[in-house]
Amino acid sequence: MKQPEGDLPRYGLIAGSGQFPLLVLEAARSRGIQMVVAAIREEAAPELESRAGCFYWLGLGELSRLIQIFKEQGVSRAIMAGQVKHNRIFSSLRPDWKLLQLLMSLPQKNTNSLIGGVAKVLGDEGIVLEESTLFLEPLLAGEGVLTRRRPSADEKANLDYGRKVARELARWDIGQTVVVGNRACVAVEAMEGTDAAIRRAAELAQGKPLSVVKVAKPHQDMRFDVPVVGLPTIAVMKESGATALSVDAGKTLLFDREEMIERADQAGITIVGVLPSEPREPAPSRVEG
Repeated sequence: MKQPEGDLPRYGLIAGSGQFPLLVLEAARSRGIQMVVAAIREEAAPELESRAGCFYWLGLGELSRLIQIFKEQGVSRAIMAGQVKHNRIFSSLRPDWKLLQLLMSLPQKNTNSLIGGVAKVLGDEGIVLEESTLFLEPLLAGEGVLTRRRPSADEKANLDYGRKVARELARWDIGQTVVVGNRACVAVEAMEGTDAAIRRAAELAQGKPLSVVKVAKPHQDMRFDVPVVGLPTIAVMKESGATALSVDAGKTLLFDREEMIERADQAGITIVGVLPSEPREPAPSRVEG
C-alpha cells in the first residue's frame, strides 16, 4: 500500500490487466491529477505499483474494501480501466457481503449487468464512475480508412456483413467481435476474447482470407468494457491470414496507435472506422442506475 502525497485533484482507478490502466495513470499525471489505484490482484500488472503514488492491491470480489479505500482517500470520482477476463469473473469470483448482495439482486448474470451493478453501488456510496476514456480521447478511432490501403470489394462486403452480425450479438452481450470469410460468419467471440476468436477462425478457414469486425455494444456504456485494439491483435491477424479490420469510430481505443497502423500497413491489413448507428431499443443486459 502506498499513501498519496500533496493536495492534487484525486481520482480512483480500478485497474485490470493490460496497458489500459498504465495509459490512464500517465494521462492523468500529465494533467496534474493524482490517481488512487485499486489494482485487481488476479489481473493487474505489477509495474502499476511502482508508478502510482497511492496504490492498493485487492481481490476480484472485494467491493466493500474498494469503497472503503476510496472513501478513506477522499475519492469521489473513479475510472475503471483494463480487462478482467469474463471467464474469470464467473469462475474465480469470491464475493464479499456487499458484492454477494449485488449478485443476488441482478436479474441477469452476465458481465455487463455485474459491472453496471457495481457502478450503481459506487454511485450510491457517492463515488461517480466516469467514462474510462476520460483522459484518452485522442486514442479513440476516427471515421474512415485509417491505413494506406482501402478495403477491396470482397473485404468491404465481408465487413458490412460482419457488422450486422456483430451488432446483434453485442446487443445480447455475447461478444463484440466476429470473424468473416466469403460473407459467412466463421467465428464469434465469446468469453475467450478477440485474439483467441481470430485464431479459432484461422483454424476453421484453412488458409482462406478473413475479415474481422469489432463493435461496441448498443448504447455502449463508456464507463467499462470499452472495445480496445492494439499491437497484439494486428500480430494475430497477420499470422491468421486476416486482411481487414472494422472498428467503431469514437467507441474503440487504439493502443500504440501510430505503431499499430504502421504494422497493419506493413502486413497489408486495412483498418476502417465506422460510426455506429444506435438502435432505438436499449441492449437487454444494460443496467440502468
